[in-house]
Amino acid sequence: MLNFVKHEKLFLQQHPELNEKWVQDRIAEDPSILGLGNVVLKDKERMQPRAGRLDLLLQDPDSLRRYEVEIQLGASDETHIIRTIEYWDIERKRYPQYEHCAVIVAEEITARFLNVISLFNGTIPLVAVQMNALKFGNDVALVFTTVMDEMARGLVDEDEEVQAVTDRAFWEAEGTKATMAMADELLDIIHTFDPLVQFKYNKFYIGLAKNGQPNNFVTFRAKKNNLRLELRLSETPEITKMLDDSGLDLMDYDKRWGRYRIRLVAGDLKSHRELLNKLLKLASDRVNS
Repeated sequence: MLNFVKHEKLFLQQHPELNEKWVQDRIAEDPSILGLGNVVLKDKERMQPRAGRLDLLLQDPDSLRRYEVEIQLGASDETHIIRTIEYWDIERKRYPQYEHCAVIVAEEITARFLNVISLFNGTIPLVAVQMNALKFGNDVALVFTTVMDEMARGLVDEDEEVQAVTDRAFWEAEGTKATMAMADELLDIIHTFDPLVQFKYNKFYIGLAKNGQPNNFVTFRAKKNNLRLELRLSETPEITKMLDDSGLDLMDYDKRWGRYRIRLVAGDLKSHRELLNKLLKLASDRVNS
């Protein structure tokens, strides 16, 4: 039986002990609490040439993506926004081989400043996260809520006009005939609810087409030992729990492109056919509704 526990909201800007350094250390211990996905700590208090120190630099280990995180106790203000964008700009110029995203963390992000931040979000990858400190007896919990996510943009790898078209032989060489056979089996599942969809082979992924038009509610990447499945679905606790409980190799949720990334190996399609059928149908309904 669960017991109700009353909590007290803390305002860290006024707290005598729990300061910005304490918050920074808690995030550094477990960067996943920010809600940015499967990220790891790359650096803390990172020196910026002629600009100060970046609070936290996080990185997605499965992609070339970095997050420049600036923390502010109390309400976000102009200097916080400018400092975050400045550090993001320095890092992206120093390390252009990575994708970079600026992350603003504050105890309060007012409607006024949310409107200001949203103006930048059309041109700068920017995420705003509101932080709440809650006290339960002698324990303190930090709760992070994304109040503005990075603006979704058209996917370059789905712009069919700029993609180099390949063929099945290319992907059998990139992966193997066995991993391509797994893709065939998934296409068979898709045909149970949409028989007109066919593979469209591109250089960076295997997409889908229907009546000659792209219909990429799912994409595939054949590897030597696995098949990477990327489902275009909204991230929800229900879907994440289904995948976690299934035992499938859930790589992460790609927030930028809005996709669950799953690594499939031999035997997964037989063991999880019902779940995969359900997820493929959900993705199709979401994109084509």
